[in-house]
Amino acid sequence: MASATEPHRRQLDPSELGTKEYWDVVYDRELRNHENDADDEGTVWFSESNAEDAVVRQLNKLQEAGFLRRDGVSGDDSQPDNVTERAKHAASSQSSRFLDLGTGNGHMLYQLREEDDDGNVWSGEMIGVDYSEASIKLAQGIATQKYGNDTELPASLCFYCWDLLSSPPGDWLADGFHVVLDKGTFDAISLMDHEAASRHPCETYRHKVTPLLKAGGFLFITSCNWTKDELLDWLVTEEGELAFFDEAKYPTFIFGGRTGQSIVTIVLQRRRG
Repeated sequence: MASATEPHRRQLDPSELGTKEYWDVVYDRELRNHENDADDEGTVWFSESNAEDAVVRQLNKLQEAGFLRRDGVSGDDSQPDNVTERAKHAASSQSSRFLDLGTGNGHMLYQLREEDDDGNVWSGEMIGVDYSEASIKLAQGIATQKYGNDTELPASLCFYCWDLLSSPPGDWLADGFHVVLDKGTFDAISLMDHEAASRHPCETYRHKVTPLLKAGGFLFITSCNWTKDELLDWLVTEEGELAFFDEAKYPTFIFGGRTGQSIVTIVLQRRRG
């Protein structure tokens, strides 16, 4: 049964940025631009804040702590009871699987496929989803351009048209993901119009996104519309499965005597299966 949004939560006024029609127009244009100029891959959201680099640094921290794995290895068959230890056990036995929500042109996933300064890459299966068909065509076209007919591409880097809020996941969900990435999708959802008496789209997001994660898996949300505390207010509830785990660091500024930053990236962990 739909529940009314708790009154203390700040809500954003609906905007065209919260409509599918807006993003279809954006990605139709970027798709045409890419078809006319292969070097034009479209917008990389939050690039001015180096958000993708911040996300990669957080992923590296999780890998170094044993929660995630770039390359799969054989692990033992025992299953620890503690969620944190189960997450580390899973990461030790297979390459971490990634889901990119609102993938756009897929750039976040390409970034993970790039070698770092030590020659390391994230090699596990990566799925990009977006509710704009033009976005998926753009991402697929860029992937083909980058990787050609590489035999590993179809199996480990795929893009699907999918609406998180209104459609069930496809077979690509399998048994869930170690990491779900969201760079601006929650922002767009928070700008959707909705009936006052119905569940707010941000609440629907929480209910829909949690089952995409394996137990102990991580949700990364990067936002320019919400503060850390506001994101936690929407997504971490007393009865819910998501818990705050970490926060990326960005340069801060002082305005009106208050310290802030232009965007925020938080990391949440699914607490139970």
